[in-house]
Amino acid sequence: MADPTDLETLLLGPVLANRECGGCTACCVTLKVDTPDLAKAAGTPCPQLTANGCSIHAVRPTICRTWFCAWRRLAALPDEARPDRSGLIVSVSFHREARHPFEAIALTVLALPGSDAIASGMAARVLDAICDRPVAVWFSDGKRKMLMHPEADVAELVLSGDEPPPELAAEVAAWRTQYAAFLA
Repeated sequence: MADPTDLETLLLGPVLANRECGGCTACCVTLKVDTPDLAKAAGTPCPQLTANGCSIHAVRPTICRTWFCAWRRLAALPDEARPDRSGLIVSVSFHREARHPFEAIALTVLALPGSDAIASGMAARVLDAICDRPVAVWFSDGKRKMLMHPEADVAELVLSGDEPPPELAAEVAAWRTQYAAFLA
């Protein structure tokens, strides 16, 4: 299990006991890994990945033992949202030198190559399940990246520092509080 103070646990909660990776190896192929124990490019299968899964599972690198996608942590995501079933992988992203304040700490929903998650409605279901708190959510189809949460009018007010209209004041204030360190 991951350290309860890690970023994923703080944002998404602990790993759910009733969710297992099973045959899903989407993270082993899709995600970039750059740690002392393992380095691989995004979209490149881990060198330890075989047709039967991880060839070094019992002694796999720390990142592989402690990182879990959002499907493993959020009960609000349906069972069909497991990355190999949905064609989507949801993860926490943290960028020390973000180009945009909402990139600093965010959830990223990435459509896997060949995914039909947009056409099937799965992308909308996943986004509905995770856009419920003041944590930025980005969606990427591998070519483009779009800010999905907060909505554009709220994001613009948060970033501009302008006075929000009364109906958005509480929401804008919550976002400004959450992202204060990145807005300065």
